Order: sequence, then structure tokens, then C-alpha cells
Amino acid sequence: MEQPDVLINEAAKIYKVLSNSTRIKILYYLRHQTDEVDVKTIVNDLGLAQPVVSKQLGILRRYQLVCSRRSGTRVFYILDDPHIMELTDDMIAHVKHEIKGEPHPKNLY
Repeated sequence: MEQPDVLINEAAKIYKVLSNSTRIKILYYLRHQTDEVDVKTIVNDLGLAQPVVSKQLGILRRYQLVCSRRSGTRVFYILDDPHIMELTDDMIAHVKHEIKGEPHPKNLY
């Protein structure tokens, strides 16, 4: 079944967003939070510079991977699309197999 070019192009854009390790770190961090988190907390917990975190969160928000809420001068973030974490988990599992030199599970398709 052939996919329309527009869907393939959008998927490629999201893969490009996920090609940045800082964005993946932020996604994993948000995944393990029980509630929304403000930028300052993310900065402190991940040990990253505030401008870096803000820029990466803006990109993640633009692609609807996180959502935000403003309260006064603070901006809070939460993971918006848990499905993207499944994709990221699958890629990390792939990398683990590559690093260990283990065979991948048999293709069931």
C-alpha cells in the first residue's frame, strides 16, 4: 500500500525532530513525570542551559510532541503524544541490539 507523499514528508520531519539527543532527553524526562513540569525544573534536573531547554521545548511543541501551559511568568510542559515514546523506545531497543551484537527478533510480518 502506497502512502501519500504528504504523510511521508510529515513523518520525515518528525524523525528529524527526534534526531536531536537533547530533545529525546527532554521527552524521556517528561515521560517519567507524574504531572506537568516548568522549564526551571527541567533545566535543574537535566543540567542543561535554560535557553537550550526553551528552544528544544519550542520545537517539540511545534510538532505536538509536548504541550504547554503558561501560569504568570512560568511555562509548564507535559508529554503530549505517548505514541512517540513507543517509537523512541523501539529505536533504543534497536540500538541496544546493535551495540551488543545480538540478532533482532524475527520479523513477524
